[in-house]
Amino acid sequence: MTLPNLFLRALGVTALTLAACSALAQTYPTRTVTVVVPFSPGGGSDTGARMLAQKLSEKWGQSVIVENKAGAAGMVGADHVSKAKPDGYTLLVGNIGTQAINGSLYKKMAYDPVNGFAPISLIAELPLVMLVHPSVPAKNPQELIAHVKANPGKVSYSSSGAGSSLHLAAELFQAQSGTQLLHVPYKGSGAAMADLLAGHVNMSVTTVLESSAQVKSGKVRAIALTGASRSNALPDVPTLAESGLPGFNSISWIGLLAPAGTPDALVEKISADVREVMASDELKRRFVEQGAVPAPNTPAQFRALIDSDRKRYAQIIHDKGITSE
Repeated sequence: MTLPNLFLRALGVTALTLAACSALAQTYPTRTVTVVVPFSPGGGSDTGARMLAQKLSEKWGQSVIVENKAGAAGMVGADHVSKAKPDGYTLLVGNIGTQAINGSLYKKMAYDPVNGFAPISLIAELPLVMLVHPSVPAKNPQELIAHVKANPGKVSYSSSGAGSSLHLAAELFQAQSGTQLLHVPYKGSGAAMADLLAGHVNMSVTTVLESSAQVKSGKVRAIALTGASRSNALPDVPTLAESGLPGFNSISWIGLLAPAGTPDALVEKISADVREVMASDELKRRFVEQGAVPAPNTPAQFRALIDSDRKRYAQIIHDKGITSE
């Protein structure tokens, strides 16, 4: 076969492949879609995933089920999805940890956080809040800083795990405030919150999404937000940036991803559907009421965010000598 004929045949195969992928995207989904949350039920990723899954199920006319596969800082569930068939029927709700932090924190990983996934869309930004048990004699950031400085290394705080975005936010707080806290890592934010409520630790850093109810009930006291702006869910709680630590900004986020190799047309279709349902007033209100900031975007924009945060936190982890131990 001559070179021109080979070239024409290759073009034909490519055209057929593109047409098949386009047809797949147009009819998707035709059966149940599984959204894997790589953390325990009740956390910010799980809550956001369930709200989104409900609306996608309504739009698609197919069941969208949420499956929790917790373990190893989200790596068990992320690895499961990275190895799933790239057909759009197994998706991941990853967060800043699974996609942008773990790669710098762990020497060995079963999945590739950079090349193992096709980013679909950011779902929401998750502002973080510093909480204290009611027994702690501090009601604002200045009083907390003074209390910690008076008790160096004695004020304990819980996080969802060593190297998590919650842990890194607390590390930044210590660096910028000149304080020394005692870190108590847990296997998940649910356990970290439970021990704060029980008074086994003095403080915690967690998402507004999973803690606003406890704050409003008076079970814990919100001291400050770690993001650049206040939260509609906790409007009276100041940011660290406005409370003596200018420029402080450390948040988390959740987003939807597919296994690498998922056809671009299908990724774009799911992304467009996510952006459509996230634009509904009802879903935006539900996210905002719980302290999240709806922020759907395109696959290219989501990939750029992941790359930017990966570089940023790699530097922090290196500079602070943070390990997963």
